[in-house]
Amino acid sequence: MQFDQECRYNQSHEWIRVEGCEALVGITDYAQHELSNVVFVELPEIGDQFRQGDVFAVVESVKAASECYMPVEGDIIAINQQLLDAPELVNEEPYGRGWFVRIALSNPHEVEQLMDVQQYETYTKQLLEEQGRR
Repeated sequence: MQFDQECRYNQSHEWIRVEGCEALVGITDYAQHELSNVVFVELPEIGDQFRQGDVFAVVESVKAASECYMPVEGDIIAINQQLLDAPELVNEEPYGRGWFVRIALSNPHEVEQLMDVQQYETYTKQLLEEQGRR
């Protein structure tokens, strides 16, 4: 499983990478593995506002549809248009070309409440052990 050292993570498997007063948001490698082949991504509109924990996107795979939760409060300033035509980018590069949205941070201190890479790696290992997988 891959992790990005520059990201913070929430328990519902979204990542956020802060870049000044903005941030990119997507789903983790763990999440895309659990979903399997992503076939559709429903993204919000530019200008939409979300609070921490709000559903901001839906990912559909051959297995199921899954809601994505905003890790921090912010306004959508860009969406990854490539995902609309190539949702498989989520599987191929979840921390790269598979990002979902760019947000303007409303409360940057919320990022500090999220898991760092070591905490998230430990969290996912525990989940896999509980499921009897490694």
